[in-house]
Amino acid sequence: MSDTHPLSADEQRLAELGYKQELHRSWSGFSNFAISFSIISILAGVFTTFGQAWNNGGPIAISIGWPVISAFILIIGFTMSELVSAFPTSGGIYWWAAKLGGAKAGYYTGWLNLIGLIAVSASVAYGCATFIDLTISNYVQSYAESYSLARVFVIFIIVLVLVSLLNIFSSHLMAVLNNVSVWWHVIGAAIVVLILIILPKSHMSVADVFTMRVNNSGGLAGGETNGLLFWFYVLPLGFLLTQYTITGFDASAHLSEETAGASTGAARGLWQSIFYSAIGGWIVLLSFLFAVQDPDAVTEGGGGVAVIFNQALTSGWATIVLAIAAAGQFFCSMACLTSTSRMMFAFSRDGAVPGSRLWSKLTATKVPANAVIVSAVIAMIITLPALVQVNIGTEDEPIIVPTAFYAVVSVAVIGLYLAFAVPIFLRWRIGERFQQGPWNLGNKWKWMAPVAVIEIVIISIYFILPTTPAGWPGNPDFELKFVNYAPVLTVGALIVLWIFWHASVKNWFTGPKSNIDPLDAIQRGELDPDSTV
Repeated sequence: MSDTHPLSADEQRLAELGYKQELHRSWSGFSNFAISFSIISILAGVFTTFGQAWNNGGPIAISIGWPVISAFILIIGFTMSELVSAFPTSGGIYWWAAKLGGAKAGYYTGWLNLIGLIAVSASVAYGCATFIDLTISNYVQSYAESYSLARVFVIFIIVLVLVSLLNIFSSHLMAVLNNVSVWWHVIGAAIVVLILIILPKSHMSVADVFTMRVNNSGGLAGGETNGLLFWFYVLPLGFLLTQYTITGFDASAHLSEETAGASTGAARGLWQSIFYSAIGGWIVLLSFLFAVQDPDAVTEGGGGVAVIFNQALTSGWATIVLAIAAAGQFFCSMACLTSTSRMMFAFSRDGAVPGSRLWSKLTATKVPANAVIVSAVIAMIITLPALVQVNIGTEDEPIIVPTAFYAVVSVAVIGLYLAFAVPIFLRWRIGERFQQGPWNLGNKWKWMAPVAVIEIVIISIYFILPTTPAGWPGNPDFELKFVNYAPVLTVGALIVLWIFWHASVKNWFTGPKSNIDPLDAIQRGELDPDSTV
């Protein structure tokens, strides 16, 4: 007879996967959904990367591009929900890849996932800082006249410090704040939409919303809005809006060890966060488009949403909209850092990160505080190029574009989605031998998995391409400040990882390491001797 407290179903499944319960399992299924919904954040991505879509395609990249790309992302989410149901561990994507494809697959997947998560944390916090600055600028005219990239960067650092402190304080507090975040996003988005429907004096026509094309890329495709280069180069660059906004939903997997009923709760939280964000985000974006008063002025303003708000609304109402977005982005930043730190913890727990003992250490409240801090510091470092101003217009008619910000966004998308692709492909390759969990796709994985992988490969190629002609080496106007450094970071990181793998890691890294003794657990009656991964 066991002299210890019997394991819950969640703890039993975690023990079968090789881990004892260390993190505090205080998150409900709704809280699990809430963190992914908060990271996707329709008050973050649709506001901060709207300009990328407007400049590269215009309204059609948004009104039509959003639902089309969202459908593909939902397919990716379904395949991942099946995986998290079978393997509800904090390691998430990395753990799945290692178990399905071996230590090498897990090693590369884990690093891609970690790089992507850090870039997401960086980009969302920087976007939050930008919107805090815009909110103050809209309210205080003298502040707006002294715009400074350095000032935005200081606000960015303050945001990182604040969300780090909140993450370190308590895991339970984070669950509560993420629940609040859901309602902020729902109610806040509804208020924004109502404001943009009721208050503008006029609205853009339905025909313009769904057919207007813009090429404000600085000269790609010769500045034309027709031809193969526009349709197959410029327009797909605009899809970064959708692909970036609806990402980070792997948080549901990373928080599965802290979620009650994880095999179903985390799986549902993952795909539902995509589904509801896709619907809500499209409604918000359409409200932006219909509120446009002067499309040419929006283009001249670099496609920024603040231009639309100031066209359609009084200064006071525009400030309210910007403030709602900034607060939502703060919640998003907080959730992003939670997800990143849990991935850092899980990957370090298996010895895959330099300084693993530090990053896998938990505080008395069972929070990986060191992992939170190092994630925030690296996020700040990779965003330093945002201090460089980039003008793709002229001195007389400047068009300031945050190229460095979009590069970090691209790194986030590429890193995360490539990491997703590995276990999805491996699960497809295993086929019928894969042991499905309580939430599964039945036989639909046979077509969903290859569609998901193909979509990821295509978008990863697009998002390493230069976003302006001056970013192509050999162009007469080429300068480093115009370069999309996403491929430098992602490819460079992969090269470094390849070197370390062959020089050292392959000799000692064996993938996920169990932190329980199976024989002892079986003898104590805590683990079913017939259980298998």
